[in-house]
Amino acid sequence: MSKHENIKNKVSDIEAMSSSHWNSINPEYVARMRMQNRFKTGLDIAKYTASIMRKDMDEYDDDTSKYTQSLGCWHGFIGQQKLISIKKHFKTTNKKYLYLSGWMIAALRSEFGPLPDQSMHEKTSVAGLIEELYTFLRQADARELGDLYRKLDNASDSDKASIQNEIDNFETHVVPIIADIDAGFGNEEATYLMAKQMIEAGACAIQIENQVSDEKQCGHQDGKVTVPHADFLAKINAVRYAFLELGINDGVIVARTDSLGAGLTKQIAITNQKGDLGDQYNSFLDVEEVDSDNMNHGDVMINQDGKLVRPKRLPSNLYQFKKGTGEARCILDSITSLQNGADLIWIETEKPHIGQIGGMMKEIKKVIPNAKLVYNNSPSFNWTLNFRQQVFDSMESDGKDVSAYDRADLMNVSYDDSELAIEADNKIRTFQADAAREAGIFHHLITLPTYHTAALSTDNLAKEYFGDQGMLGYVAGVQRKEIREGIACVKHQNMSGSDMGDDHKEYFAGEAALKAAGKDNTMNQF
Repeated sequence: MSKHENIKNKVSDIEAMSSSHWNSINPEYVARMRMQNRFKTGLDIAKYTASIMRKDMDEYDDDTSKYTQSLGCWHGFIGQQKLISIKKHFKTTNKKYLYLSGWMIAALRSEFGPLPDQSMHEKTSVAGLIEELYTFLRQADARELGDLYRKLDNASDSDKASIQNEIDNFETHVVPIIADIDAGFGNEEATYLMAKQMIEAGACAIQIENQVSDEKQCGHQDGKVTVPHADFLAKINAVRYAFLELGINDGVIVARTDSLGAGLTKQIAITNQKGDLGDQYNSFLDVEEVDSDNMNHGDVMINQDGKLVRPKRLPSNLYQFKKGTGEARCILDSITSLQNGADLIWIETEKPHIGQIGGMMKEIKKVIPNAKLVYNNSPSFNWTLNFRQQVFDSMESDGKDVSAYDRADLMNVSYDDSELAIEADNKIRTFQADAAREAGIFHHLITLPTYHTAALSTDNLAKEYFGDQGMLGYVAGVQRKEIREGIACVKHQNMSGSDMGDDHKEYFAGEAALKAAGKDNTMNQF
């Protein structure tokens, strides 16, 4: 029995279906509407997508070529079009997620206006966008299935079986979302409350970082302030309790450490005995040994290995870590998070360098063999320059002649066709596969691509439409390409749900339905 027929039979079993006052309700139409609306609540989505992520994590453990990827999306329509495009080009959404970036929430969705990524946007913005994204993805399901049902109704008997098979094997546009909860927006109770909102909206994976909430900075900015492990682990616990309370037993927690780029802390950790977590955290502090002769009024002192030391305190009342301790702190933070409830780790680096990432993951895996990393293929990196410099350094190390290149000027267009540039571009092309294999990266995301593509495409359109090209700027640069490349959105009335509305009108009103898809609908031109 097909999935559709099974649903139809369940509908037909509704007692009132056989009563006279429901005689205008068609079980076939009810079955179609139920197929088109598979997910009734955000929790239904979270349960479904959490199981997908867990399956993908297991498959990656067995084969590192089976890594996952996502793009950051700042609007439901952007997320919807991304998934429609993925299904069109790759015929499946397998291993393809959405990433919900706090950076883009701050920059594009805050009611305060554009903001930097410093936890200044409204706490409810993330949950609101999760709900919006899944509303658009569910609408994509309904639209595509609606097209198939209309196709089925108009098909010959010989074609109906294949179309029905498409319906029964339909793959949803609903995929996992990894959602950024920043540093929790407050204490552990605040973190728990906001995590619940995000999970109820559909999030199966929540990313949380170990910065101080009220001092939070973007991962690629300076001035990051980390918190002692006890503080961070309390927030990880809060997220786990939120998942479990809502029945998402396999929810995923991504613990992000900013220790690599963070030189500051607001707190000296509590320590009870030598070598405990607090003591390890404090061991990274930049300190100087003192005695009664060189103590100043108001100094804060701690005992380290029997010595009285003064942590370096800045005018901001923050404490400074020793230079060069970033990687060691990152490794400790990652191991500790994985040992205490996190499922995945996130390490922000200052450049996309597989050797650097892999070196840290090698140390982490000595303690946690199946440690898996989420990595930000960030637009904050100058990918061209970084990889050209990496190839330059490799060539130089191998004794090759690099006299034709100026390392400081490798962005120069004159190098674009050079052997060095071609090799660098190839390394960028294979970065995801190479890093998944060599550096334990399970999930590759790029936080801000649609921020940049929206700006670029709008710039191109504005330049041409308001310039010499006039209307041809839109026709040749947008519409003609949409038609020829099969972009579904060219039929924007259909994309907005007009045809689904016609279907429903027919269900509700029969022959009396006033439909929009008549002969005078201009969408018939496409």
